[in-house]
Amino acid sequence: MADVTDAAAPADPFAADPYVLVPAAPPLDEYLRLRRESGLTPKNAEQGTGALTGSWSWCHVRTAEGQVVAMGRVVGDGGWYFLVADMATDPGHQRRGLGRRVLTRLLDDVRARAPHGAYITLVADPPGRALYESLGFRDVAPGATGMVLDLGADAASTAG
Repeated sequence: MADVTDAAAPADPFAADPYVLVPAAPPLDEYLRLRRESGLTPKNAEQGTGALTGSWSWCHVRTAEGQVVAMGRVVGDGGWYFLVADMATDPGHQRRGLGRRVLTRLLDDVRARAPHGAYITLVADPPGRALYESLGFRDVAPGATGMVLDLGADAASTAG
């Protein structure tokens, strides 16, 4: 009888992956840095602390060296309404699927923990639109209109 050898196991496609997905909030300094460097509106430490402690779900991505290079969070009531926020990827690490990993993890968390019928919203900047649409998000217009009230802009315009 001929020698039978085990077929080589298929290579793990993530074995050499230099990134680690962390289902938690990043440290405050990394949150503030990543917002700033990714082009999101910079926030101060007080705002960042509120974001870190007041979110329903978090996910961030670290390099093997520990640098936070992508993040996202969900703000929600735990019942039916959830808002995806702070989706950001360091410019030096973009186009590697990190935003997709973060958003997929966040959506999986809502699916796993929220009651059936959850409603998930977000405000998409133009560069992120294709990602959001590929994961099932759709424009609400013309049936609804997205709106914002920026109290920071309001306070600056009324200061005298």
